[in-house]
Amino acid sequence: MKMLSPVIGKWYKDLQTSALFEVVAWDPQAHLIELQYLDGEITEYDLEAWRELTLESAEAPEDWRAAFELDDEDSLDPDQAIHPEDWRDPLSFIEPEFSHGVEEF
Repeated sequence: MKMLSPVIGKWYKDLQTSALFEVVAWDPQAHLIELQYLDGEITEYDLEAWRELTLESAEAPEDWRAAFELDDEDSLDPDQAIHPEDWRDPLSFIEPEFSHGVEEF
């Protein structure tokens, strides 16, 4: 079987254990590959151990975010500006209990 090269962001299936994982880091100088399994566990292999794995390319599972309890809101970019349709000062909705300078009779 042909050895698959590690590609960051790509999913693989270990044919011996049927485990699905994604390559999350690859350091060619140190020959280290970091994997994250579907259940969230992270492990590291050296290139020699990677070559011993029986792998096939796999599609990202539909529910891969479930292990991390992520929802669609988590995919929002925190650096992106939020522009609500009706932006108002929240303090303008608070009515004071009394007004300074105004007396009720």
